[in-house]
Amino acid sequence: MRKHDTLAIPAPPSNLQEDFARMLKDEEGADVTFIVGDKSFRAHRHVLAARSPAFRAELLDPTKEDPTKPVKVDDMDPVIFEALLYFMYTDTLPHGCDLEKNATLQHLFVVGVRYGLDRLATMCEGKLCQNINEQTVAAALTLAEWYDRVLLKNACIAFVSSQDVLDAMKETNGFKHLMTRYPGVMVDILKQNLPSSIGVRVIYGRIVFK
Repeated sequence: MRKHDTLAIPAPPSNLQEDFARMLKDEEGADVTFIVGDKSFRAHRHVLAARSPAFRAELLDPTKEDPTKPVKVDDMDPVIFEALLYFMYTDTLPHGCDLEKNATLQHLFVVGVRYGLDRLATMCEGKLCQNINEQTVAAALTLAEWYDRVLLKNACIAFVSSQDVLDAMKETNGFKHLMTRYPGVMVDILKQNLPSSIGVRVIYGRIVFK
């Protein structure tokens, strides 16, 4: 057989994701335990350390007195942490964890930022852009402003393209929170809905037309 003929032999598809997902599920060789709410999760510290600088700093810290002690994770729902672990082992989002719900996506986005997982944060941002509605747009805008996500902000502002949508958004709790923290966002929204001849700006927290 000529040397170049071997290049035509098809390689089997990669099963790396399946292997790592099984390793997470079976817990074989797991050497760290996380306590999240009322649930515990077993994982492999070097896998997490390789994937996340935040986990690397926490799990491979040589100054820790007892590295085998369970790690308590505060301010996170067990469902979100389970999805985080699945992503870290497979580089994909899990099925069946309410990913169509904006609240879940928002939490996963924040977790992605928190642990330095840019791919996770970007994937969640993309899904948030696709799932914008009158009830969620204000909360998504707050998230976009806080984390400086231009694509998500632009998608939200583009969604608020009519007075009816704007009125519906104003009735949500998310809108009140948005106006408390980022009143200037309303200027961007109004600029889209007002004639170009009308100027608008925020002065001392109040919207002024000019």
